[in-house]
Amino acid sequence: MESTRNLALVTGASSGIGEALAERLAKDGRDVLIVARRRERLEALATRLQAETGVEVDFLVADLTDPEQLLFVEDRIAQESRLDLLVNNAGFAGYGPFAEIEPSVADRLTAIHIVAPLRLARAALPGMIARARGAVVNIASLLALSGPLRLPMAGRATYAGAKSFLLTFTQLLATELEGSGVQAMVCLPGMVESEFHGIGGGTFADVRLMTAEDVAQAIVVGLELGETVCAPTLEDATLFERLRELQQAALTAARSTELAGRYKR
Repeated sequence: MESTRNLALVTGASSGIGEALAERLAKDGRDVLIVARRRERLEALATRLQAETGVEVDFLVADLTDPEQLLFVEDRIAQESRLDLLVNNAGFAGYGPFAEIEPSVADRLTAIHIVAPLRLARAALPGMIARARGAVVNIASLLALSGPLRLPMAGRATYAGAKSFLLTFTQLLATELEGSGVQAMVCLPGMVESEFHGIGGGTFADVRLMTAEDVAQAIVVGLELGETVCAPTLEDATLFERLRELQQAALTAARSTELAGRYKR
C-alpha cells in the first residue's frame, strides 16, 4: 500500500546536519527522501532509518551543482503530492580570498547555495500552496550576519555573501507566503561538528562545536514556533527584532529624492 505519511526532502543528507535532520524527521514519523552525491552513504542511511523507524526512506543521488541533475530533483519534487517539508541543506565552504578563488569554485558555490535552493523551492511551493500546508527551510549560516563586521573573515566573502542571500530571500519569501498555510524558515548555525569543516570530535581551534543533532532539534522546534529566522545558539531571539527595527529605520530614512548632504560638493 502507498504510504499516507507526510514526506520530507533533505538535501546534503549524507553527513552532518542533513543526516541528523533526516534521522530526526524519520523518528518523528515522516517518510524521508534524502539527496546527496554519495550513493553508498545514502543507501546505508536509508536502510538504517527504515529498519529503526519503520518509515519509508528513499534516496536520490544527485550533484545539485549540475543543471541536469538539479532538474532531475526538481521533477521528482513536482511529482510528490505528499511533500510538506523541503530542507535545502547541501553545501560546501569554498573558502579563499576572492581575488584568488578559482572561478569554477565560485560558480559551484553559488550554484549549490543560491541556485539550487531557489530552483527546488520553486518546484515545491506550488504544490504546498495548493494543499495549504508545508514548509521550506534553507540552511544558511551565522556568517550571513557578518557583512558589516570587521572580523578576521578572510576568505569568506563568497560563502558569506551566498548565505546572506539565503537569509534575505527567506525572510521576504516568508512575507509572500503569509496566509497560505506554508512556512519559510532560514536556519543560521554557527560552528557545527561535521565533515563540512573536515573535523570531528566536538572542538575546532579550542572552540566547542555544536552537534548536528542539536541543529536538527532547533529546526524542528523552530518550525513549531513559527520562526522565520532560527539561530540555534542564540538565547535572546528579540535581537533579531531589534535588528529588523534598525534595518527598517535605515530603509525608511533613505526613501527620499534628495541627495544626502555628504555627497554634495
